[in-house]
Amino acid sequence: MKIDTALILCAGYGERLKPLTLSTPKPLLELNNVTMLENCINVIIKSGIKKILINTHHLSKKFFDFLDQKKFPIDIQIIKDGNKILNTGGGILNMINHFTDSDFLIFNPDTLWSEEYVVEINKMEKFYFSNKLNNILLVCKKELSFDQSLKGDFELKEKFLKKDDKKDFIYIGCQILSKKLFKNYEIKNFSISEIWNELLKKDELNGFESFNEFYHLTNLKTFKKLEDS
Repeated sequence: MKIDTALILCAGYGERLKPLTLSTPKPLLELNNVTMLENCINVIIKSGIKKILINTHHLSKKFFDFLDQKKFPIDIQIIKDGNKILNTGGGILNMINHFTDSDFLIFNPDTLWSEEYVVEINKMEKFYFSNKLNNILLVCKKELSFDQSLKGDFELKEKFLKKDDKKDFIYIGCQILSKKLFKNYEIKNFSISEIWNELLKKDELNGFESFNEFYHLTNLKTFKKLEDS
């Protein structure tokens, strides 16, 4: 089996990167003259995905202009959150309701995605289907993070994620989710962590370990450091 559609979450305000994000959405900020979004799209294309959905809210027109200019060799559609921002969970649900696919690959574009991730993402996808999962999150050990101020999110025990005291692993912004997980939710503002927490209670939240160095636009200070590195 193969996932056909990837989602990129681009609706946020980028509060921690102001004033840059007052005029430029966070996914369209550049490092080495390439936007974060373009890096993400390129990795998705190399992963063999056929279609990309992007949700927007803040400065939506900038994304339309960007895609018109770039003309990527893949079907990319923009789906607006609407009059009110829907957060990660609501934004995902709003996008997947437009399609009949059962499983979706979902990206945060504030991670600096590179070709090194393609093999890991493909392995994660294979693991997802071979184990008949409905969720899996790509995580790495904290010491691989460029921003050492980031706290861990989970502990990874075998293939399961836990919320133990150690929390040595960080979620790095790529996951596979089944549409079935959203059957009891409606399109409104809610965080995807609500679904994660329900899975954690049942010991059913799955993790897949990345061994790449993790670069993330945490805030303005980190962005400046990445620019200078």
